[in-house]
Amino acid sequence: MDSTSYIVILFLCLIVVAVFLWLFVYPAWRRQRLEATPFPVEWDKIVQQRLPFYGAMSPELKRALQVRIAHFIADKRFEGCAGQVIDDDVKVSIAAQACLLILNRPSDYYSELRTILVYPAGFVVRHDNVDEYGLVSQDAHALSGESWSNGRIVLSWEDVKHGASDFRDGTNVVLHEFAHQLDHQSGATNGAPLLTDRHSNQQWAAVFSAEFERLQALAMSYDTDFIQMINDEVLDFYGATEPAEFFAVATEAFFEKPGELAVQHPQLFEQLQNYYGIDPRLWGH
Repeated sequence: MDSTSYIVILFLCLIVVAVFLWLFVYPAWRRQRLEATPFPVEWDKIVQQRLPFYGAMSPELKRALQVRIAHFIADKRFEGCAGQVIDDDVKVSIAAQACLLILNRPSDYYSELRTILVYPAGFVVRHDNVDEYGLVSQDAHALSGESWSNGRIVLSWEDVKHGASDFRDGTNVVLHEFAHQLDHQSGATNGAPLLTDRHSNQQWAAVFSAEFERLQALAMSYDTDFIQMINDEVLDFYGATEPAEFFAVATEAFFEKPGELAVQHPQLFEQLQNYYGIDPRLWGH
């Protein structure tokens, strides 16, 4: 073997070692370092402010949330739009609410998500629509949040704060949009997130299909009891628009109105409890 071939082989070996270190050793070292670092006191104050039930969590669950917040902030890029300043309050407030969904999902840190775009208030998006004749038109919509399949989420800071200010009203833009991110892990945002086995998928499909159809039927009802049914229903009727929105709306209710959801829709609550691996009723809200 001549010297040139030896150098080439040595170089290739160094590349293989570097890739191995980057893909396996560095992430493990970084994870251990994050988990060993004390949670910043100022961050803890923000979480207490944004999550009223934070103090009712067990020490183990509270520490799990802190670790996930630290991972989230270290891994994701926050970008301010339309003059929005990105500070610790913005990052920790969003991360704390988003990480509720992955508290007992240790290997799941929204792996496909890279960037969170934050506007000061509601923002306008334009989408192309194609009619039955193939003509393309553009519709503008004012939104408080939107989840994209290209690794981005867009949020209104005003709505993020509003959602955290009342964790009992069943409406939370962060929970809603991050539920869409989990939903998309199956390859399509269709209300059927990635589950562990075929039996779980079958149970999920049966329960969610029945509950979605029930909400649709209720939303289309115009009898004399309609107003009272709206007042009594724990699920937002926006969930009747499509299965993906139903899953996101059900997630909001699961975390913000767990007691009511468990009473009104026990099978739906059970599926969400199995998926998220937690019971928010234990937090006393």
